[in-house]
Amino acid sequence: MKGYKLLTPGPLTTTSGVKKEMLFDRCTWDDEYKNITQKIRGQLLEIAAAAPNAYTAVLMQGSGSFGVEAVLMTCISKEEKCLIIINGAYGERIASMAKCIGTNHVVYRVQYDMIPNANDIKNILENDVGITHIAMVHCETTTGILNPIQDIADISKAYGKTLIVDAMSSFGGIEMNIQDLGIDYLISSANKCIQGVPGFCFVVAKREKLLKCRGNARCLSLDLYEQWKHMDQDGKWRYTSPTHVVAAFSKALDELAEEGGVFARSKRYESNNRLLRGKLKEIGIVSYIKEAFQSPIITTFRFPTEDFDFNTFYHHAKERGFVLYPGKLTDVDTFRIGNIGEIHKQDILQLCNIIEEYVRA
Repeated sequence: MKGYKLLTPGPLTTTSGVKKEMLFDRCTWDDEYKNITQKIRGQLLEIAAAAPNAYTAVLMQGSGSFGVEAVLMTCISKEEKCLIIINGAYGERIASMAKCIGTNHVVYRVQYDMIPNANDIKNILENDVGITHIAMVHCETTTGILNPIQDIADISKAYGKTLIVDAMSSFGGIEMNIQDLGIDYLISSANKCIQGVPGFCFVVAKREKLLKCRGNARCLSLDLYEQWKHMDQDGKWRYTSPTHVVAAFSKALDELAEEGGVFARSKRYESNNRLLRGKLKEIGIVSYIKEAFQSPIITTFRFPTEDFDFNTFYHHAKERGFVLYPGKLTDVDTFRIGNIGEIHKQDILQLCNIIEEYVRA
């Protein structure tokens, strides 16, 4: 199969160093492997700026959605109620999970190209005192919109709510001080901005909150509390873990530190995203989200003409070494380009030349 670079929001293009770590078969019972798990948990807390005596990191098999569902399942009791903020497909997915597992919830939905309004959220909380939790997506990869995490965290603190943040596509690529923000549960995945490969997700959780969740889970495998207590003993996962993926993720964390940490990585992402949007605007392809709300992770672009065919365009780019993403909106014709992963300025310039060649043909 001909090789290509992934310009998608995960899985994404990884380094040769990360891929190489998966060439060795490791034993889940071996101390060296369990030490890798503990090393990862410590590094995740450092990235989150979360003190180990106040927070813990729990790794969970499966994609990021498994982590979100594990938090909903474990951390919201039958007597509690969650406000779910929605402005994209991944907020809708949280609501679908809540409905499926019987979590008491209400939704606050805004247009996909708009951010949530702080006063609206305050009004909902004041009119429904039964709400105990708030759940939100930080970067909605449906569109690339970046939601105002500081504003919502401030509201959550002011009203004494437990805050759950799906930071799947932002953690490791955008600086966040989890402890200062007061986030109680943050969920992300191995194959996003830390630039590992798919196979597990993780939750950075406030210890005092998670300690109260014993017995809440209504299924066995997604019990976050039991996963934590088991993993805390010596780094052994409760059930079979994705050993190759865990080793690759450990290497990816080391490479993040070598690059200069989240600060340096976020600058690379921002620079590449700015270059991409600027170059495509010059040839008549404009982004769906307004500049003020745009994340540096992924961008949704409107079709440049009414007869633009994404399938033909996709194969044109793929044959030249880049795989793009279709749009996820139902009311506007769009496609998406992610710029996270092992992607650099020369890749963006090469891609923009390929797109210009296609559009002007």
